[in-house]
Amino acid sequence: MKPGKLLCFSLFVVSAFSQCAVHAQSNPQPDSLYKTVLALDAKLFDAYNHCDLVTLGSMVSDDLEFYHDQTGLSVGKGPFLAAIKQNICGKVQRELLKDTLEVYPLKGYGAVEIGVHRFHHPNHPEDGMGDAKFINLWQNKDGDWKVTRVISYEHNKGLLAK
Repeated sequence: MKPGKLLCFSLFVVSAFSQCAVHAQSNPQPDSLYKTVLALDAKLFDAYNHCDLVTLGSMVSDDLEFYHDQTGLSVGKGPFLAAIKQNICGKVQRELLKDTLEVYPLKGYGAVEIGVHRFHHPNHPEDGMGDAKFINLWQNKDGDWKVTRVISYEHNKGLLAK
């Protein structure tokens, strides 16, 4: 191959691979799974934000394991709902930072959801309480999705904190 053609071909290959790599990094999950988990997240945290413990309870497994960097491990749906009722209802709301959301399939199980969420006082979103990272494991049994494991960590006084 002539040097000029080789250079053009090389630039084409590098360009093609770099665009594929950028796409893979910004969208690492299948679109349909991403949309499904995004909708599940919205439903779960709408219930969380409005203290709808019936809906919230229907979306988590009976053997839920919730790992929190500040409060440790909580096991079971009952203790989880009791903690939400006591510590969250009317005091805290959660907002997903959508540009941080990553979703990956877990073969034969469901999906893993990774992201960052922001917490604030109800009716006063300007009074930010901070951000935290999270990992949710979603199990899909015959189309019924439930959260089975949660890891919530790196809680901090985010940009909105005063």
